[in-house]
Amino acid sequence: QVQLVESGGGLVQAGGSLRLSCAASGSRFRFNTMGWYRQAPGKQRDLVASISSGGTTSSGGTTNYADSVQGRFTISRDIAKRTVDLQMNSLTPEATAVYYCAADTLVISRPVRYWGQGIQVTVSS
Repeated sequence: QVQLVESGGGLVQAGGSLRLSCAASGSRFRFNTMGWYRQAPGKQRDLVASISSGGTTSSGGTTNYADSVQGRFTISRDIAKRTVDLQMNSLTPEATAVYYCAADTLVISRPVRYWGQGIQVTVSS
């Protein structure tokens, strides 16, 4: 079984920065895409950013960002350490949400997504 553990959340003032980290432990599945999602109260869980495995690279491949965070957030990963980070700059109160780490893999050729437990990010105005 895979466990994803997020860290780095908390309270920050508008305009500030936070860095979220997610570390995978447990079964040694190779992850394909890893990413971050967020869910604000009363809203659905939405993709913030994702990063592919990148083939033979050590730091991942193609990145994808929600329009609302493009240019301010940066996703990165370490393939060997099985970690994925999200650097969040120029934060606004609209970024307040629970952030979830996600990791996609194949189990017996079937796609499986694992989720972290979520971590709170609060941006004060």
